Amino acid sequence: MSLWQCPVCGEILTEEGRTLFCGKRHTFDRARSGYVNLLPANKKRTKDPGDNVLMVQARRSFLTKDYYKPMSDALCRIVCGYMPDKGTLLDAGSGEGYYTRNVCNALTEAGKTADVYGIDIAKCAVDAAAKSCKAADFAVASIFHLPVVNESCDVLMSLFAPYCGEEFSRVLKSHGKMILVIPDENHLMGLKKAVYDKPYANQVQNYELDGFRFLGAEKIEGEIFMDNSDDIQNLFSMTPYYYKTGREEHLRLEALKELRTETAFQILQYEKEV
Repeated sequence: MSLWQCPVCGEILTEEGRTLFCGKRHTFDRARSGYVNLLPANKKRTKDPGDNVLMVQARRSFLTKDYYKPMSDALCRIVCGYMPDKGTLLDAGSGEGYYTRNVCNALTEAGKTADVYGIDIAKCAVDAAAKSCKAADFAVASIFHLPVVNESCDVLMSLFAPYCGEEFSRVLKSHGKMILVIPDENHLMGLKKAVYDKPYANQVQNYELDGFRFLGAEKIEGEIFMDNSDDIQNLFSMTPYYYKTGREEHLRLEALKELRTETAFQILQYEKEV
């Protein structure tokens, strides 16, 4: 049975053919690529919320070259360690599906039978994810209003996405695990030094979160080297820095033909308190 619930009335959704519907006959059709749009128009703040096509394409082009593979491998290992043999995983803020796909493959290789779901508010990202990862079920939705049945997920992961503790706790089962990936202090410092006169370190918040027991943090640090302007531009375009810099900084980046920069992530692990 699907974990999707109607975003209008909250009833469980049933699927026939390519249509999902609830007992009150609210209906939602799957797109050609396979995802379903569960974001009501009255829940949108803009016409096309979330990352735009430029950011999605840049992130897909960059990530498929496996620059962040060490972090992805660690994430896969951690998820496989927490996932029961038959479980349910929700990727809250799944983007274009790079990490969702890698985790799906790792779970299969580990002999886990998992139902994997992904949610993102950007329709172009979800469409790309649905095309690239047929093993998961994707929906356009807001992580602040998850169209997901209460206490239905064994593991929830959220990478570089906004945090919504109340919703994450609601959809996790008793003692369910939550995995958050955040940038560490020196993540992309080399990129910042190349662009900004006064680069700043990322701020890492206190690990304690209401409703969750902190299990630990794994740090993944490394260095990447890009020898072409396309990869450098893609990295910059998939970050918030792209939209927070002026023309002068953009010109500095466009002039770069190669770049070496630090990568630094933290994989935070939690258990839902009961």
